[in-house]
This record gives sequence, structure tokens and C-alpha cells, in this order.
Amino acid sequence: DAIAPGAPAVWGEIRDNVLVDTEFGDKAKTDRAFAEAAHVVKAKFNIVRVTGVPMELRSCLADFDAATGKFTLYAGSGGAVRQKIELIGVLGLAPDQLRILSYDVGGNFGTRNRPYVEFGLVLWAARRLKRPVKYTATRSEAFLSDYQGRDLVTTVELAFDKDARILAMRADNVSNAGARAVSLSPLSKGSGLITGSYAIPAATLRSRAVFTNTMPTNAYRSSGRPEVTFAIERLMDKAADELGIDRVRLRRKNLVKPKAMPYRNAVGMLYDSGTYEANMDLAMKIADVEGFKQRKREAKKRGKLLGLGLSNYVESSIGSPKERTEITVKPNGVVDVVIGTQPSGQGHETSFAQVVADLIAVPVQCINIIVGDTDIVSVGGGSHSGRSMRHAATVIAKGVPELIAKGKQITALVLGAPVDKVEFKDGRFSSPTSNRSFDFLELAKEAARVTLPPELKNGLAVAADNEMHDPVFPNGCAVCEIEIDPDTGLPTITRYAAVDDVGRCINPMIVHGQTHGGIAQGVGQAMWEQCYIDPSSGQPLTGSFMDYGMPHAHT
Repeated sequence: DAIAPGAPAVWGEIRDNVLVDTEFGDKAKTDRAFAEAAHVVKAKFNIVRVTGVPMELRSCLADFDAATGKFTLYAGSGGAVRQKIELIGVLGLAPDQLRILSYDVGGNFGTRNRPYVEFGLVLWAARRLKRPVKYTATRSEAFLSDYQGRDLVTTVELAFDKDARILAMRADNVSNAGARAVSLSPLSKGSGLITGSYAIPAATLRSRAVFTNTMPTNAYRSSGRPEVTFAIERLMDKAADELGIDRVRLRRKNLVKPKAMPYRNAVGMLYDSGTYEANMDLAMKIADVEGFKQRKREAKKRGKLLGLGLSNYVESSIGSPKERTEITVKPNGVVDVVIGTQPSGQGHETSFAQVVADLIAVPVQCINIIVGDTDIVSVGGGSHSGRSMRHAATVIAKGVPELIAKGKQITALVLGAPVDKVEFKDGRFSSPTSNRSFDFLELAKEAARVTLPPELKNGLAVAADNEMHDPVFPNGCAVCEIEIDPDTGLPTITRYAAVDDVGRCINPMIVHGQTHGGIAQGVGQAMWEQCYIDPSSGQPLTGSFMDYGMPHAHT
């Protein structure tokens, strides 16, 4: 409605409510393909609005020290450094005037990736009132005013040749940004992946972001990507029906092949790797798709309907490009690791510690991961867009060679040996000139007993920075089986199989937990979740758990 001719303007400066209107792809090539197509399949989808519903309600506590002129803010976030950068800009503060502390965060999924207005208000009020000021939302306030997600209207067309191969794609994506622009990530991330897992030679996309009288939308678990995945996969099912071809066969015919990797899709994204058909085959095997017809007959005998859905997907992981780590091996047997990205319940601190322990060969329980305090953590993009392990592991691995080099210098000093005669092997520093050897923890104790030269004055400590702009493209396939009681309409998910190419798995238990959580959130949106607003009055109708349906765990 907001882009209809004559619609009321949310902001006077933008009369048509469209704040972004851009196009991607090769229009001429796409138009030629559609003109030559044997079949064209078209559909319009409305991917509804949802919200993150974190266990921990939005809350913040601010203090102002008049003697030093410094503010302190305690608040949950997806990244303390990012929040600090944005808040000092809003309040006109110097960087050293604001400290943000963001430790245990009870849920995020994008909802906490940007500061809320209350964060700035409690800081302002703390200085004005000369006392600490706290704000905590109620659950109803969170439902009404937490940043929300999804809310995309997309119109998609596929052109096929006579052999059911895709020739081209057209798409028109309209993203509801809400009453103010908090993030355009959902629109931009989805725009690059409209072709999904399929080899589509030509495509055009019009992407628009629109102001409406609703809460702002923000990144929400896999910002923008599930929306476009839903659209292309539903359209593939529709095409299979219209063309009279098995939907798996249609997908198999059009999936990007491994030998095509790296593959640049029709709107410019360069897929680095992927075995899409193998993923689909494995998911169908796990789901026992071959036995579906028999289970469907058995369900029919019980008066039930049984259905099966299948979806391939391609993700993108990139996020904020900069990350930093500071690693210090201390004489007390502790290894401090400062890192800019931080967990919000995913267990990053465990996985990060595993990486460090493996690289420098010390027990994992000795690793102390330090996050969430901007007086200590100076650089970092926080947790979003699947970036944390990729960025953290990379920057840690980048810093370890320098740490080993310093270890060799200190070992040489302790043993009175030439540096070029010192080696680090199997987790120990040694030299053929001595029968003594040290691991990192032992060497830190030795370093504390000797006088180190100026270049080694900080002992076994390094800092490393990394900047990464190239995305990677995780991918997979999901198969869901659902039984419906036609008398009551009650749906019951009876089987769910998922195959995810996650690259190198650092901690399988944590990865499995992420997968289970992702399935639960996807099921939640498909079955129950929706931030619904009465179109006639503008009244939100999902202001509590009585109205907003959520998946539950039964244990």
C-alpha cells in the first residue's frame, strides 16, 4: 500500500515512500530469453514479518561519571564495538567518553544488532539526572517495538526452454523497511541470491526498500536469504506442476554443477564452492523419500493427509569486514584472548578457545576469551551474518605465527642459544644446544624470571588485525514431512532432514545446536509466527505470547 499512487508519505522528504530503488542483472539478455522461452512460470509471494523474541528482554543501564566525563552503558548487543561507534555518533561523544559492557546476551538473531533509542536516552538521562538510569522493556513492549525481520513482497518469473532448463529469471523485491531505516541488509543480502542453487544464465532484479508506518526491520537470522530461497523453491515446485515434471528431476536438471565452481550467478555473486546435487541426494536419503509413498498410504488409512516438501538453499557469509585479536600468554598459566566478535548464546567462547588451544598446543581450559568490554576490545564487527568463526579463526591464525616467533626469541634468551637454532614442534620450544624444552605456559613463567629486551617487553603477547571482504556461500538441502488431520486442520511434522555444508566443523555439538535452532525458527515462521497489524486501524494484534505463536520444546 505504501507504494501505491497517492499513498500518504511517511516522511515529507520522500513523497513516494521509496528510499532505495535499484536494478541488477542484464535486462536485454533476460528479455531475449523470455521472448524465446517455451514456458514461463510466475508467482507473487508475501514473506510475513516476524520478530526475534529473545529470552532476555531489551534492557540497558547507564551511568555518568561527572569527574571524568565518561559514560558507561550496560546493554545486550550483537557487538559492543559496533554499538559504541553508532552511539558516540548519535550523542556527539569522543571515543574515550563511552564504555559499553555487553556480556551474557540472552538471544539475538539480529534483533540486537543495532542500538535502540533507549540506549541513547538512558545515557542522556544519566548525565542530566546525575545518577544511574535503567530501562527494561516489558514483553509486550518488546513485541511491539523490538526490531523486526523479514517482510518482503517478491514477484518472480522463470523462463524455461522445451527441455525444462531455466533460461532466465525476473524478480521484483519490495522490502518493508519500517518507519525509519535501521538496516538495508535484508534487501541487499537477498538481492544477491535470488537465483538460489540454480544455473540461470540471465536474470534481472528490481530491489526497493519502502517506508511504512511499522517498526523498523533489521537483520533476522540469515538476513534476507530465507525470503528469496522460499520464493525460488516455491516457484520450482509450481513450475514442476505446470510442466508436468517431477520436482526433484526439475531441480536436478538445473542445479549448478560442482565442476562449474567457482560460479558467478546472473546478478554477480561468485559462489566459491558447492555440491548441491549431492546435498539434495543425501537429504532425501536421510529423509527416506523412497518410503514416502508407503507412509502416505498408511496415513490415508488413518484418515490423515501426508505431504513432503524439499528445498535447496545457498547462504552468504560476510558481515562487518574488520576483526582484531590480542593474545597474551601469562605466567599464571592463563592465555587471554581478546576478540571483537562475541556470543549471544551460540557458545563462541568455547569454539574460539578450541582454535587457540589447537594452534598453540595448550589445554583448552587455560584459554580465557575476553569479549564485550569496549575499554578492552577496540575493534570488532560482532556476531552476525555467519561471520564469527570465519573472522575469529582467521585473525587468531594470523596472530599465532608472530606469537611463535616471539616464543622462539624468548627461548633463545632463556637457553642462551641462537634464535635460528630454536624450533617449535609438537607444542614445545627446544634447541639442540640444550636438553630443556618449554610449552607456551612454561615459557611464560620463564620469561617472567628474565630481563627481556625492549622489543620483547610485553612477553608472549601479540595483536593481529584482519580485513575480509569476500563472502563465502554455505549451502544445503532440507526435507520436511508433515501430516494433517483434515477434520481439524491440525498439522504435525513427522520427519525433518537437513544437510548443511558448513565447511570445517570446529565443535560438532555446537554446530548441531545451531542447526536444530535454525530448524525450530524456520518451522516457527512457517507454522505460527507473524507480527500482524490490523490494516484498517494500524493496531498491532500480536502483543503477547497469547497472540504470537512460538515453537515449544517438550522435554
